[in-house]
Amino acid sequence: MKSSLLALILGSSLLAPFAEATEYNHIQTDASTVGFSYKQMGVAIEGQLKKFDAQFSFDSSQLAAAKAIFEMDLVSLDAGSEEANDELAKKDWFHTLAFPKGKFVSTAFRALGNNRYEVSGAMTIKGKTKDISAVFTMTPQHNTAVFDGTFTLNRADFAIGEGGWADVGVIANDVRIQFHLLADAGK
Repeated sequence: MKSSLLALILGSSLLAPFAEATEYNHIQTDASTVGFSYKQMGVAIEGQLKKFDAQFSFDSSQLAAAKAIFEMDLVSLDAGSEEANDELAKKDWFHTLAFPKGKFVSTAFRALGNNRYEVSGAMTIKGKTKDISAVFTMTPQHNTAVFDGTFTLNRADFAIGEGGWADVGVIANDVRIQFHLLADAGK
């Protein structure tokens, strides 16, 4: 038993330099989700972003070269009803007529340990740009990996909910964004 354990340890340490790191560079948008949640008068509301495009390159062994660019189709926001979706498109909210897209561009990635990472970058919504950071886990699965994470967006930073809707006592300022991205090494 001891000799087979020793052989396993030695064998894996001798092969470690030859293990190939994988660069995940293609987000499967049809198998990925981006959701949001917030509180309106104390009641939790959930929704999702139905369409987005991504340029992505992530290799955990080369974080300095990692990049992520997400372009969000804000017209595709779904807050659970047609009435709510129509309201989100209005000038006081996302003003999708003038600003149909939002964008996140990464500036840095860092390892936190145990397949956990942090990405920092610039988020632009409704013509306003703010720095944000998100913590995520990466779970490799052969030639694919799952990236799951969350971050909090302050809606007032982006003028989301202007006029009478600016009162954070009615609709909370904090909007929690959750993402579940399936990436592969396909391109």
